[in-house]
Amino acid sequence: MPTKNPRINIVLERPLYEVLQQMAQRENVSLSMKVRDLVRESIDRQEDLALAGIAEEREASFDHSRGLRHDDVWATEST
Repeated sequence: MPTKNPRINIVLERPLYEVLQQMAQRENVSLSMKVRDLVRESIDRQEDLALAGIAEEREASFDHSRGLRHDDVWATEST
């Protein structure tokens, strides 16, 4: 059955292939779906690492004297 999703061919060492195959069988999913899920998880981790780096840079350069206090930001006006 043709699919609209792009495809990719990869070459794996036998031990890696066998581990992936075992993981897929254990979760009762196709090898293709297991590899797709692992790639997706890896991309999520890479994005998290990149965002953590940005957060660390911002935190290091943050000037607390210019920051807003929680109460000042979330204070409600009485009418």
